Amino acid sequence: MVSSIRGFLALPLSLLCCVLSTSALQASDAGVIDWHKPLIGLPLTQSISTSPIFHRTGLKDGPTQSLVLTATESNVLGALHPENGTLAWRHLFDDYDPLIAFKKHNHYVASLSGPGGSTFRLFGSHDGQLHLEKQLHSPKSGRLLEPATLGVSIAFDSQSESSIYVLNNGGEVRKVDAVSGEVTWSWSSPDQTSLVIYSEVFSTPDAVYVVGLAKSLSSYTIHLTSLSPSTGSLIESIDIPSSIENGPSEIFILSPAPSKSAPEKTQADQHQKAPHLVWLSQGLINSVALSPTLSEKPTKIKGSVYKGIVNVGLGEHGHFVGIKEDGSGRVVKLTSKGALKVIWEFNDSATSDSYTSSIYSGGLDRDGLPYISRVFWSHLLKKASAHVFAPHLAEGKGLVTGFTFPFATATHGIITHVALDTVNPEHYRVLSRLVLTTSTGSIQLWTQDQLEWVREEGLSDIRTVEWVELPERNVLAVVRGEDEGFWSRLIRQAEDAKDFPQYAVNFIKRFATGTYNTPVTPTHAAPQSNTSSISSQTKLELTRDIFGLRKLLLVATAHGKLYALDSSNGEIIWSKVFGLGWAGEGSKDKGPVGATVVPLKSFTVRSVGDVNGDGESDVAEVVVVAQRKANNGLVDTVAFHVNAFTGEDLSGAGSQAGECPTREGTLGKADEKSLGGGFLVLFDEFLQANLYPSTPSIESKFKSLLPSLHFPLRTSSPSRISGHKISLEKEFTGKHIAYPIWSTSFGSSGEEVVGVVRPSGRGEGGVASGSAADATAPTLTSTLATKESCGLYVVDGVKGSIIYHAVLPSSSGGAGIGSEVLLEYAGKKGGCDVKAVLTENWLVYHYYVGEEEGAEDARGWRMVSVEFYEGEIDEKTRSSDLSSYDHERTKVKTYEQTFVFPRGITAIATTTTKYAISIKDIIGTFNLNLNLNLNLLPFPPSHPMPNQVARIKSITTSPSLLESTSLVFAYGLDLFSTRIANTFDILSESFNKVQLVLTVVGLAVAILITKPIVRSKRVKERWYDS
Repeated sequence: MVSSIRGFLALPLSLLCCVLSTSALQASDAGVIDWHKPLIGLPLTQSISTSPIFHRTGLKDGPTQSLVLTATESNVLGALHPENGTLAWRHLFDDYDPLIAFKKHNHYVASLSGPGGSTFRLFGSHDGQLHLEKQLHSPKSGRLLEPATLGVSIAFDSQSESSIYVLNNGGEVRKVDAVSGEVTWSWSSPDQTSLVIYSEVFSTPDAVYVVGLAKSLSSYTIHLTSLSPSTGSLIESIDIPSSIENGPSEIFILSPAPSKSAPEKTQADQHQKAPHLVWLSQGLINSVALSPTLSEKPTKIKGSVYKGIVNVGLGEHGHFVGIKEDGSGRVVKLTSKGALKVIWEFNDSATSDSYTSSIYSGGLDRDGLPYISRVFWSHLLKKASAHVFAPHLAEGKGLVTGFTFPFATATHGIITHVALDTVNPEHYRVLSRLVLTTSTGSIQLWTQDQLEWVREEGLSDIRTVEWVELPERNVLAVVRGEDEGFWSRLIRQAEDAKDFPQYAVNFIKRFATGTYNTPVTPTHAAPQSNTSSISSQTKLELTRDIFGLRKLLLVATAHGKLYALDSSNGEIIWSKVFGLGWAGEGSKDKGPVGATVVPLKSFTVRSVGDVNGDGESDVAEVVVVAQRKANNGLVDTVAFHVNAFTGEDLSGAGSQAGECPTREGTLGKADEKSLGGGFLVLFDEFLQANLYPSTPSIESKFKSLLPSLHFPLRTSSPSRISGHKISLEKEFTGKHIAYPIWSTSFGSSGEEVVGVVRPSGRGEGGVASGSAADATAPTLTSTLATKESCGLYVVDGVKGSIIYHAVLPSSSGGAGIGSEVLLEYAGKKGGCDVKAVLTENWLVYHYYVGEEEGAEDARGWRMVSVEFYEGEIDEKTRSSDLSSYDHERTKVKTYEQTFVFPRGITAIATTTTKYAISIKDIIGTFNLNLNLNLNLLPFPPSHPMPNQVARIKSITTSPSLLESTSLVFAYGLDLFSTRIANTFDILSESFNKVQLVLTVVGLAVAILITKPIVRSKRVKERWYDS
């Protein structure tokens, strides 16, 4: 019963830490051992209403302030300082409230979010302060349009900042007071069931114009409406004969371009000139002047055929880019006379095999004058090139400046978007700043050809994490051959002896002060990029500290990139882009097929100390298993084998591990270090076992392990889990095949498997006698869902017996306020938002009780602790003498206790120690006020975490060499790392080490002084005795 009491006390001690402070870090260590990297996510570049853009405010002839604004895939509206790439501010939108558009104007940024743009917000552009939030319509009535940015638009009033015009839900226009948030007037399309979807709103002093598209048999037709700015009443609504093939991307509104000679006068007067609606129809660029009565006739640009037009964000400045049939880019301007005019064609911009397709973007200088850039990658120069066109320079004829810059495409992928900012210090000199977004998730700022900073936003979507132990300094610095002779060894030892004085000094310092390693400076800056390989000097620095608190974190992201992070400070040691293999190789007739690499799992196949064939024991190797989804529909499984310390590729562009999608992967760890560590066993859709690496020694070891291997798999049936073993002999295919030995079905009660939680590791030690975990390894828990409830099962992984079952309410309150709104909007009654963790014989799970499941005063979160033991109370069992298939192993006693929990949990895990001796603690992240803050449950309230760690979705832990200390890495949108310790196996910080040393030294001196005296006294006593 002692061990049983341990389980029930462990949870209260960890959770109710306000009563007893257990497992707490010392307060002075909080800023030393923690690091936090705030991220915003990968920018949304599919639409100009969400793409990165420069925003400058300030006095015309005085100081100005710039920011880079963007919406991201992580549902964040963020602002970055262009000087150093640090985060200026960010606003996190809820999952049920997706951000779909934003608009900048002077000191404000307006946004629309939610289904159909249901919620309008107004932020301060430089501090991110929320000035206004207004729900325009219920999320339930929102229209789901594709893309999501369709049917929404924002326009600031043309004469003042006090009013904002908002188009949402594809056909509703409102005039919103920017101060009070009141809706001055609203207008809705008279026929909501029609095929007309409005996509843009534009404001002038005389009218508010709303542009839409009506679907016809083979194309789209423009529908144009004008409204009164003061009352919102309908002035006119017409259809314009047109044939638009690619939807809203080929239609936008232009204002007349400002004059080069007197921009101040033109800016103040340009609203008196008619804006134009521009679109592409049947290869011709068309335009029509906008007037309240919509009585103007469309005109066309004749002489050339175009295959596309590009809105570069200069609509208010009268410029856009037209793409000819041969791929050439032309700059088109709306003159003050209301005519469209081609003013420039970029040289050598036609489609060519020598360079990639061009990316066009627009920007402004501090005077508000427009510039247009063309950025492309040159296959000949192996560099990126930028051409920047200034329409107002060279006496109005236009001037192009160009430069190349060493963009590292092998490290960062390809450029997907460019934002432009310029300065014109001299008449014929233009300096440019480019913000690049890449396919791997990085954001970079280049000033001409100089890289200023890089943010690795791909780290906001981590798919796999692997901890890698670092070697000791002396092991890494010297690689000794087995054939080292006597004289060579003698010379080496003599050379090593020169370091003895420094060692002695360090030893005395450690003994006297207790300082074992230099504290790591905390970092809160954005992650910086590194080259794909590191120097030998850097490699020598990759050594662990004396307690093993420093490791490498190898993380693979959803954007096809692998990073090695220093666990002590979060800095990037190296990064590597996953190769596409055959999908990235083109031919003379066809280009590369293209593919997406999605990491599935990662494994350490060789750790420090595992000796390879070359006699080296200082190398760690990691294999990342991923799915390669080619653009032609083919899917295969690949394994990327890398040196964990350098990023060196040990398998080429990904060794093919199977031609079919992999069902499951597991790691078989070799016992003998001569085998080089571990190996992977992957099963394809036919359950054929594929080994990686596949060598004769690995195959021999695998065959010897076959009798003892058994594992559960989710089957094609959504309500069934089956246990499998592997055939002892190879089949006719030349591979071993897994076959089912048991099957557990949950379909009888109408349940479907929606998730599996695998047990966490037990360290290198065992567990207490009588633990059911020994009898049921590997045990798994399955969360199952029906329309009305969820089920939580603990299943014996050896024979499929159900050890534990709980019925839970299918409410999603644990995910945060508003999740129920999203589920209801999606037509679902609820979801299984159950967070569970199973370690040894201890199961902890967390769920939410809503209104339908209990009384109103019983709503809230629950935390349940369950422990499993064999036999009854005071019954002595000999589980070691029983087979895993013995019926007696199913007699399991459960001890269960439920706690009322104050908040919802977004991620849960347990601490991990090297020998599994320390009592485990539960680690969780809380959802506070819709913003996730990392709260480690063992922390006392007197030491709160100082940083907001946003949207943590998973926690992983790793043991150190101290049995008391567990390393923790939490990741989601942000990255956070710390270590949790009772520090019972080292002296506390308050211990007076100097006094101890002085006491020992004093005693030694006293002994040396008194020893002769005592000896002399004894001699005298002998004289008297004799």
